[in-house]
Parts: sequence; C-alpha cells; structure tokens
Amino acid sequence: MPSLSSPISSGPAAAATVSPAGGAASASGGGGEAPAFSPLYQQIKGLITRSLQSGEWLPGQAIPSEHELAARFRVSQGTVRKAVDELAAENLLVRRQGKGTFVSTHAEERTQYRFLRLRADSGATAALQRRLLDCRRLRAPADVARPLGLKSGDTVVEIRRVLLSEGVPVVLDDIFLPGALFKGLSAERLSDWKGPMYRLFEAEFGVRMIRADEKIRAVAADPEAAAALALAPDAPLLSVERLSYTYGDKAVELRRGLYRTDGHHYRNALS
Repeated sequence: MPSLSSPISSGPAAAATVSPAGGAASASGGGGEAPAFSPLYQQIKGLITRSLQSGEWLPGQAIPSEHELAARFRVSQGTVRKAVDELAAENLLVRRQGKGTFVSTHAEERTQYRFLRLRADSGATAALQRRLLDCRRLRAPADVARPLGLKSGDTVVEIRRVLLSEGVPVVLDDIFLPGALFKGLSAERLSDWKGPMYRLFEAEFGVRMIRADEKIRAVAADPEAAAALALAPDAPLLSVERLSYTYGDKAVELRRGLYRTDGHHYRNALS
C-alpha cells in the first residue's frame, strides 16, 4: 500500500534592527539576515524565534510583554502581536489569559501527546502508560542516518518501548536519536523519568520537538511485533513513521511506530 505523508505542525540580544520597508533584519550577537522584502511582522517573528532557539527564553518561561518587545525591536505593539499570534498558532508560544505569553513546553497537558494521533474507539481518554524494552547506542544504518541528516555509521540512540492503554499494549515504538545530541541518555534515565519523553529531551538535553512529518501505511504484524503487542502473527497494524524537527527545520528524531487498530483508530483534524 502506498504511504501517506502528513505534516503535523511545531543571552538576551542587546538590540535588533528591522527594516520598516520590509528589508532584512539583524540582531546583535546573531548571525544571518531575514529574507529581503519580508513583511515587518515576519521579521519580528524571526527574531523572536531566534531568541527561542538560542535559549534566551526556556520552555515554560514567560517571554517579555508585547510592550517590551515593541520597544526592543522598535516597532508597534500591533506588529509584535501579529508575530506572537503566528508563533502561538504554531505551538511555539502559548498565551495564558491574565498571565502573559509563555514558551510552549511538552510538560503541559495539551502538548504531552501533541504528535500522537491514536484514539480509543470507546472515546476513553485515559493516559497511556510506558514500558521500556531497550535503550542502546549503535552505529546508524543508512535508512536511519539519511532522514536524520547523519552519515552511515554515526552514533544514534535507539529506544524501544511499548505504550499501553488500561494495561493493553497498543503501540510498539522504535525511536532513533542523534547520539551527539543525547549524550548520557540511558535506560536508567528513561525509567526514572516520570513525565513525557519530549519534556525530558527539552529539559535535560536542550532539544525541543516543534513539528513532525508522518508516513502511514497498513502492515501485517511480524512475529516480534505480534508478541510485543499481544496479537496473533499477521494481525493488521498501522505503521506510522514520524520524523520530528527542532528549530531551523533540523531533524532530531526518527520514530517508527506500530499501532494496534482493533480498539483504536488514527485521527487527524484537517482544515
């Protein structure tokens, strides 16, 4: 069956200068320029994103108010508001009524399973449990290295785990991460961590997943997958290959999941 590709989107700078005519933007201490003739709010959006990427504002922290950002970038509050609105729509920022605007984090309830589209047919919303099967470092084969922008033989971390719904295994995940970005990641650290895995990645390794692409196809369970998911061999499964990206559209996670479909379905809202 042909695959289906589905995108799932997402030190303080001393001064910044933007071009009112829509020209290039620059920030002291930052390299590169914004594209020429981009709208002014897009330039501001780029400068805010650069600050997020540099770690000036960390996940869960408040960013400066629109008034403060307008003064910093020497533009109107309306221009800043439009830039922030787009970043919020892309899940990079989150607005909290009466509190301000914060950097999105996978610790929040609404983003803990932001990329997971598996839903129970019954409509139940119980949190999924994790069962770690393995975590090891290995040399990346070509089919893993290529999507991650690595060379064959570069070190990757492979995580194999099962997700369970009310004690029933529903997802078998094989996750591959660039070894250079995840030094020190081990089975012990994963087992000890109680929150979402993506929260561990952003809190302890400084890697934030902001968007993902998926390829989906129907497959039959091989004996290994069938055993892990408590199914008969050749039972129908949904194969979901996800490539997740951080800032700068850099691929930082390759995830190959096998989903049970006898009590769950894949749901995606389109607009």
